[in-house]
Amino acid sequence: MKISATVSSMLDSMNKGGMEYKWQFPRRIWTMFLIVICFGMPTLSRAGTRLEDCDPEMMGFELVTGYVFTAPDDLLDSIPGTLMLTDCLEACQSNESCHSVNYETGLCVLFTSNADYYPGALTKSQFPVFTIYAQKTCLGIKPCDKAWCFDRVQGYRLNGYVKKKVTATSRQDCLEMCLGEREFSCRSANYNNRTNDCELSEMDRLTVAGKNTFEQITKEGKSDTNPMDHEYLENNCIDEPIKLCEFKKLTGRILKTVDSVYQEVGSAEECRELCLNSPYRCHSYDYGDTGELVCRLSHHSRATLTDIQDPYLDVPEASTYELSSCYNVTIDCRAGDMVTKIKTSKLFDGKIYAKGSPNSCVQDVKNSLEFELEMAYDDVECNVKHQGLGKYLNDVVIQHHDTIVTSSDLGLAISCQYDLTNKTVSNEVDLGIQGDVRPAISEEVVVDSPNVAMKITDRSGGDVKPSAEVGDPLALKFEILDPNSPYEIFVRELVAMDGVDSSEIVLIDSDGCPTDHFIMGPLYKSAGNGKILLSYFDAFKFPSSEVVQFRALVTPCMPTCEPVQCDQEDVSGELRSVHSFGKKKRKRRSTEPREDLLLVQSIQITDKFGFNKHGQQRQQQDNSTGYVGESVYVHQTEDEAFENFCVNIFGIVISCLIFIAVQVAVIIAWTYVWQRNKTTLKESHQYINDGMSVSLNVPPINNVGRTESMCKLYESSYSRRY
Repeated sequence: MKISATVSSMLDSMNKGGMEYKWQFPRRIWTMFLIVICFGMPTLSRAGTRLEDCDPEMMGFELVTGYVFTAPDDLLDSIPGTLMLTDCLEACQSNESCHSVNYETGLCVLFTSNADYYPGALTKSQFPVFTIYAQKTCLGIKPCDKAWCFDRVQGYRLNGYVKKKVTATSRQDCLEMCLGEREFSCRSANYNNRTNDCELSEMDRLTVAGKNTFEQITKEGKSDTNPMDHEYLENNCIDEPIKLCEFKKLTGRILKTVDSVYQEVGSAEECRELCLNSPYRCHSYDYGDTGELVCRLSHHSRATLTDIQDPYLDVPEASTYELSSCYNVTIDCRAGDMVTKIKTSKLFDGKIYAKGSPNSCVQDVKNSLEFELEMAYDDVECNVKHQGLGKYLNDVVIQHHDTIVTSSDLGLAISCQYDLTNKTVSNEVDLGIQGDVRPAISEEVVVDSPNVAMKITDRSGGDVKPSAEVGDPLALKFEILDPNSPYEIFVRELVAMDGVDSSEIVLIDSDGCPTDHFIMGPLYKSAGNGKILLSYFDAFKFPSSEVVQFRALVTPCMPTCEPVQCDQEDVSGELRSVHSFGKKKRKRRSTEPREDLLLVQSIQITDKFGFNKHGQQRQQQDNSTGYVGESVYVHQTEDEAFENFCVNIFGIVISCLIFIAVQVAVIIAWTYVWQRNKTTLKESHQYINDGMSVSLNVPPINNVGRTESMCKLYESSYSRRY
């Protein structure tokens, strides 16, 4: 109910009660008088300053996604064809009478009032699209230059990450405390309108995505608890990393409402750059799905849309790219060591280590947004390389998983030069890793009975893969080779092992369920053959070896195998039930003679960091600014791979020529010896015939000496060999 309607009811009650007034004011004046007494001037901001008198530099907006403001009498203007939320906000900013807006993709509606003036007028937007409501406010602290200051979510709170708890007089007072916080970076706040509690946090929905900490408030049987008294405030002015960013592909869905629509964008890469350089914290984009060369951006992703019903439109051939994480890297070059400092946009749980020393020069990181690795120049474990006068180099790996290297991991080539100043990395390289695949030898072990094989194949289960690179889409295939076999199989205790330092990771547990579906998914029956099980995974490796060995226990069952039900957590943190053809070992009946079969399969997997190209891949010194630390993400280009290939061919040709030359030299030497012996033999016969008194023992013709026999052997074989 609107406030004016409430005041009208109060006046009617007063008149019905027979109240008489000495001064007979018009009804409209009485209405405004009571509104001022009860709620304050409608044109005043919560800070007590009239919006018309507010300094434009102190003006800001707060957004409420999924809600629409309804006030037909206060409609100021409607602007169809608006494809940018920023244009809608600018239209309200430049109009002194505008206090709030409703925005949908393609429509902007301006109002002379807001939801603080008419609390009951703000309701959830209806299917098929959701609306974004933005409210203008005059702040006591100068806001940032972003398009809006805060996102507000009613009835929700971020649980478990309270950094500071204070008392605020209003919601705006709470958000101003967050904006003005200096002890830490305040990313969000929980505010209770009933108790005036303001809880400040250095986390938000993006940094803790997937941890199920963004909770909806419920009454829980308490009559004095109103969920709408609780509001979550997210700071859009926070300075977050925008370098070395990784986007994850979400197939089959696009957002119904977006913040920006750009036309005539040349490529998906240009669309990605528009997202990273937008005037707000852009977290997703799609390209070419709503029209040719159309790029759409949004500050939302699945992590920020948990409170919205059906925010996506299902389009099988479309894709949305969501920002997973970004990294800003700073190199601190000190007197005796170099320190790599990492700042990330999402809580990191993993480790950072020197490329050649994953176990000795390493720093474990537990749920942190900032971490670092110190590498002393005289520490042999970190193996810092010295190149030229005052320049030190090393390679660093940021590894998300505690044991294995995956496609999400990052490789950095860093350097320090002591006649320069500190510099934060400015190269913009995403986490897509490129490089050449090196051939390797694979090994397959097949048990004799009941003829079960384990192979590493492509996703279709067809081509067997002897080698791969980190991130390649692969499948682990279990197959009964005899198509007429009466058995089916299930798998449990699937383990990936590293033969160098005995590292291992469990992929399928003893219950038959995946331990981490981001590394390996559940086991499915092949669509065309019930005797084949497939599990999809992206290629990974261990830091200290390029050979990954898989070991699994396979149990046959007859006539069919019942799958086990597994609960898995998706990207948004929700649990979903899946079936996997792995099962906990059960007690056998006497009629089941089959025992567990142990299968082993190996594959060589190489990373794509390309650290061997230090000299060619490092960036040149910037003469205009100078630097001390430099971090470069490196990879091998196709030209460099071809150059290496040419060098190998040239070496083979040289080797062949040397071999032929040696053979020719041997033949010439033996020919010379043979000719000399033949001449000597003739001279001996001549002396005998002439009656000269020379004693010379000449062996029979059938007993030719060793040298002459060797000459005849070479002579007889010469024509056949060449």
